[in-house]
Amino acid sequence: MQLYNTRTQKKEEFIPHEAGKVKMYTCGPTVYHYAHIGNLRTYIMEDVLEKGLRYLGYDVTRAMNITDVGHLSSDADTGEDKMLSGARREHKTVMEIAKFYTDAFFADCEKLGIQKPAIVVPATSCIETFIQMIEKLVEKGYAYIAGGNVYFDTSKLETYYVFGNMEEEGLAVGVRDSVEEDENKRNKSDFVLWFTKSKFDDQELKWDSLWGVGYPGWHIECSGISVKYLGEYLDIHCGGIDNAFPHHTNEIAQSESYLGHPWCKYWFHVLHLNDARGKMSKSKGDFLTVAYLEEKGYEPLAYRMFCLQSHYRKPLTFTFESLDNAVTSYRKLVARIAALKADGAHDEAGCEALREKFRGALGNDLNTSLALTALYDVLKAKISDSDKLALIGEFDTVLSLGLLDAAEKQRKAAAEPAKMQRPAGVSEAEATEIEELIAKRAAARKAKDWATADAIRDTLAARHIVVTDTPQGIVWKIEA
Repeated sequence: MQLYNTRTQKKEEFIPHEAGKVKMYTCGPTVYHYAHIGNLRTYIMEDVLEKGLRYLGYDVTRAMNITDVGHLSSDADTGEDKMLSGARREHKTVMEIAKFYTDAFFADCEKLGIQKPAIVVPATSCIETFIQMIEKLVEKGYAYIAGGNVYFDTSKLETYYVFGNMEEEGLAVGVRDSVEEDENKRNKSDFVLWFTKSKFDDQELKWDSLWGVGYPGWHIECSGISVKYLGEYLDIHCGGIDNAFPHHTNEIAQSESYLGHPWCKYWFHVLHLNDARGKMSKSKGDFLTVAYLEEKGYEPLAYRMFCLQSHYRKPLTFTFESLDNAVTSYRKLVARIAALKADGAHDEAGCEALREKFRGALGNDLNTSLALTALYDVLKAKISDSDKLALIGEFDTVLSLGLLDAAEKQRKAAAEPAKMQRPAGVSEAEATEIEELIAKRAAARKAKDWATADAIRDTLAARHIVVTDTPQGIVWKIEA
């Protein structure tokens, strides 16, 4: 497999530390709000990478953290803890917020076909690990105590800025947020390993340590969890491109200083999802979620297909028009699969040639667009329908578009009589009125007139009318 390595800025042959086995780490969510679809693009592509590696024959162990403490509103170690901010916003405890949004995150992942990693670790469960790692960094001279906090000393490193496409001066001034000067730092690039009560007295979650009662910095979480659960050598570390600095840069600094040897060889970064305003971000206050797409009548797996149509190393621009195109492509694909019959002789040579195209797409730096092309090639191939269905199911273990299930549902629906009959207890006049409203809502959505569509939806909801969009059309019912 050829994989682009962000650290070396080139495509390389993927050779894991132990032959045939892959240890993979992905940065998990900070669970203070819903994940937006830009976040979820990264998780979709990481999911395809894990499943693609398995398809190519690797034994993959994947771990992911849940940041439920310690991630400040600026990546430069300044501002309020995001978890505390979320708790105040919703008048809940930090742990209540963490549980609610962790559950919401994995519910979104399930809708998008994203497999939950085998190892999922909340940061709050590993405090002792972080403290032990920080203690060793202090002992080895890579960390110092100032103003009650523990800082990593970047001047001890031969090279700190390890991602070659980033200029040192641009990085040093602080990434996405303005940087407040921290007079405790010896060097402007130093970062906090442990905060104490001397700085954040209102922090809800605190633990005892050698340096006082406090809590870990954000960056130490991933290093500690990765080393604890995956060992001293990591094969692939994944995340969004905005994590490359300072988060992943700091992970490399502290992990290799702690371990005393190189830590992770391959770095896999997914580029941003943009909208009309630029990069999608929670900080803008108005962001798109899976629930919002569903509310507008979009199938979550159509968004997954939208993401797979583009390469992970290219910025992707989201518009509802482009999502509509993905919906159309998805439904046409399902319809073609639904038309296949489970019969015909097996052609192993023909199947293997098609598999080779799919393997080639995955091995070419996870080219999901080419992988989709290989899937369409199956439909066009001169092999039996039985072989086509088998290959589609096989390829979909990686693409995870739910194709065979969706096709089966479509076949069953086509075999059933139309169910658009008037619900019991509803007069013909009332049914006509309701269906006219539903038709107007559908027209408004098609015209992207969301205000009108939402107003009609609210009118229907007030009358306890539940409208469901299906591949076969719109159905409705009245709930008590």
